[in-house]
Amino acid sequence: MQVIETLAEGLKREIKVVIPAKDMEDKMNERLADVKDKIRINGFRPGKVPAAHLKKVYGKSIMAELVNEIVREQPTAILSSRGEKSATQPEIAMTEDKDEADKILSAQQDFEFTLSYEVLPPIELKSVKGIKVTREVIDISDDEVNEQVLKVAESARSYESKTGKAANGDRITMDYVGKVDGEAFEGGTDQGAELVIGSGRFIPGFEDQLVGVKAGEEKNITVTFPADYPAKNLAGKEATFDVTVKDVAAPGKVEINDELASKLGIESADRLKEIVRGQIESQYGSLTRQKLKRQILDQLDEMYKFDTPSSLVDAEYNGIWSQVNNDLAQSGKTFEDEDTTEEKAREEYKTLAERRVRLGLVLSEIGEKAGVEVTEDEMQRAIYEQLRQYPGQEKQILEFFRSQPGAAASIRAPIFEEKVIDHLLTEIDVTDKKVTKEELLAEDEGEAKAETKKAAPKKKAAAKTEAAEAGEGEEVAPKKKAAPKKKAADESAE
Repeated sequence: MQVIETLAEGLKREIKVVIPAKDMEDKMNERLADVKDKIRINGFRPGKVPAAHLKKVYGKSIMAELVNEIVREQPTAILSSRGEKSATQPEIAMTEDKDEADKILSAQQDFEFTLSYEVLPPIELKSVKGIKVTREVIDISDDEVNEQVLKVAESARSYESKTGKAANGDRITMDYVGKVDGEAFEGGTDQGAELVIGSGRFIPGFEDQLVGVKAGEEKNITVTFPADYPAKNLAGKEATFDVTVKDVAAPGKVEINDELASKLGIESADRLKEIVRGQIESQYGSLTRQKLKRQILDQLDEMYKFDTPSSLVDAEYNGIWSQVNNDLAQSGKTFEDEDTTEEKAREEYKTLAERRVRLGLVLSEIGEKAGVEVTEDEMQRAIYEQLRQYPGQEKQILEFFRSQPGAAASIRAPIFEEKVIDHLLTEIDVTDKKVTKEELLAEDEGEAKAETKKAAPKKKAAAKTEAAEAGEGEEVAPKKKAAPKKKAADESAE
């Protein structure tokens, strides 16, 4: 077998592989000799079929098997012998001419194919001793814990139907149909909807007009959608809602006690406070971790400058661009609404894709040299978390992971990344700094926006970037949630 390099330009490689027809014929004859005793052909006793007849009947099919085996197995062996790692699966090209293919299968012509691929760039790891990061931490006060416990209590508050007029704080159960220019619009209809007056869940002006209604009453409400409403077909337009009040219920008294805890499945009020404190610590810890990771990745980005495989960058960019366009479509916005143009956005996200790939390769190399591994137990826990998110679909999801190798890799990637970051935190200079909750949240919001342009990388060999949490989109119906946020990439590199 001849292996000839025909292209070595930057990270791109092209290899021509030639296997002489005589070698292919010898392999075919060996395969025929191995199976001759198992073949049954009418008119011949087992094992007595002439070799020439066997070759005439089965030669081409066995040769086709050999060709498939060669193109399946040899690329890996060739790259290994060259000491190279391919960024993606090498592209294999063979003749498409039927006459030539027939000659190859008849051992009358050499079998040739080419491999085209990009190599992963060699990365010489640098010392991380010079990396200095600040870990922002906050003290959680009893007041904040009590405030959150109160919100939990309010969410579990009981309501009792009443016959009088609805007042602020009462819960309304209603059916409604929303119309613009006399026509019902998509998403503007609901039945049995519950709304606490004064909660601010519905668009401005809607809840105020429910004050004073009674059960069984029909009410026509007129409101104007905000000018910046995500659904462009409704933004700034006047709408009417035909409301039928099904029930008016007064709120029960909110008390934080063991009875409340028991209702929530917790043994005591003290234990409830412990759980809430733990949740707050986890939320702030996630923000602290995210900002800490961002500092590490920013400094690694400054330390490493090398060409990245265009195949990985293109794949990463396509994923980002698809998500960006999906977000814009869901929010009803355009690039102009985001104070940019499509051309500028493409340039920015291309730069983002390159950064993600580069940092992903760096983290992969660091993790490999440090012996970072993802255990089976960690994989099982991560898959279990995936199953929990889709109750009733466990069987299909498990089958998906079994049948799609890339699916398991996407689960392994963020675990690997976090373990590499944990390793780096033992090697670099980390200084703790106490901050207020406002400082932590405000600064993080600003940095998250910046990360839209310079977030950490996705990477094929190791990890893929996770998206930062984004607010839920506002519904078309009069319910009002947080307006959709522009998605920001978080600090995962895998």
